[in-house]
Amino acid sequence: MTAQIHSISDSFRVESPRDGAQGAVVFSSPHSGRAYPEDLLRASRLSAHDLRRSEDAHVEQLFADAPDHGAPLIHAMVPRAYVDLNRGPEELDPALIQGVRPAGLNPRLAAGLGVIPRVVAEGVAIYTGKLTQAEAQDRLRRCWRPYHAALQDLCESARARHGHAILIDCHSMPSDALRAAPRVKGRRPEVILGDRFGVSCAPWAIEQVEAAFREAGFAVARNSPFAGGYITQRYGRPGRGVHAVQIEIDRGLYLDEARVAPGPGFEAVRTALRPVVAAMAALEPPASALAAE
Repeated sequence: MTAQIHSISDSFRVESPRDGAQGAVVFSSPHSGRAYPEDLLRASRLSAHDLRRSEDAHVEQLFADAPDHGAPLIHAMVPRAYVDLNRGPEELDPALIQGVRPAGLNPRLAAGLGVIPRVVAEGVAIYTGKLTQAEAQDRLRRCWRPYHAALQDLCESARARHGHAILIDCHSMPSDALRAAPRVKGRRPEVILGDRFGVSCAPWAIEQVEAAFREAGFAVARNSPFAGGYITQRYGRPGRGVHAVQIEIDRGLYLDEARVAPGPGFEAVRTALRPVVAAMAALEPPASALAAE
């Protein structure tokens, strides 16, 4: 099968299998967008390059084979610095957006990482002043809501066809984030799988994903330092037959992090991921799990 662009908007694309034979698995890359809107570039105190420090750069390319195996891939076009599609729409930062009242302790908002981020990586401020409520709501209307409407539709369509759906939420992480991570058989982990400590998917789902990465030679850990964000929390409903697993890949494996460009290991990592993507696209619950449903 060859992928084609099935849908496009200002905020995302959906790459679908050409023959329409969608399986039970959906891939999502919410942080790989790099189409920087003019209103962000005008308002920001940072250069376009500095704004890119928050990207999960080129992650959608690492998982681009998914539609060849019957799994749609939805990926962001607008960047995380503009709208964070892995945050809830209510996570508006009172330190950035006019008229927003503090609503209890939220560590993400305190760090400037709301749905409209106040900072990029390492806490560097994006703006010199505040945004209006109208600006924030317009971004949610044009970017956040279309992405999640499409993602919800993909998951519901998969569940309607197969009785279950499996969402693979694809991200990358700065190499520095792994400095204190526990070693995996003496190696620093290269992939962190998140299931919100067993809440967002059934055990068989994360076990099969982990096995696919391990067979490809990756050092894999679970839930630390990343257990899953808004997407795994919202969509992972194993009791309803929808399972969500977050994947975080060490950017140092494939990216020149200073240049935010594919690094020397890019093609090798993409090649190593091909059988992993194929295996994940074919994920199925074991017969014992189906009998229990």
